[in-house]
Amino acid sequence: MIILGIDPGTAIIGVGVIEYQNKKVLLKDYLCIRTDKKDSTAQRLDELFCQLTKVIKKHRPDLIAVEDIFFFKNLKTAIKVSQARGVILLAAARQKIKVHEYTPLQVKQALTGYGRAEKGQIQQMVKRILCLKDIPRPDDAADALAIAICCAHSIRD
Repeated sequence: MIILGIDPGTAIIGVGVIEYQNKKVLLKDYLCIRTDKKDSTAQRLDELFCQLTKVIKKHRPDLIAVEDIFFFKNLKTAIKVSQARGVILLAAARQKIKVHEYTPLQVKQALTGYGRAEKGQIQQMVKRILCLKDIPRPDDAADALAIAICCAHSIRD
């Protein structure tokens, strides 16, 4: 099963692709989709949709796992991230791929067993679970992989 994890953002969207087979998680790919600050919001969302559609067509995931927004400190940021999430959900729907949504708490619990784990702890677990030499960079990519791993751990065999 191929799972595409997505960490939504406004300027950078993290994408992680894993294969889940026989209760083992294998790294397939990770990347970030970036949009230009100079572009309008509509242009940035269009670019996100186009780039994400290309990634989906390339990897043909069975599932897409995306981080859900459940708490925010800055309303303006939350609105922009929500817009990006809408585009992500639309891209998945257009490709007829089921979406699973996870809160940061669920991701932390799935990877570390502790809902208040620090970002560095999550990144170390991504590195360990995927048997990597280094933590994936940038952070957005590591976060996307964590979301994909959370989804893999949540699937009932």
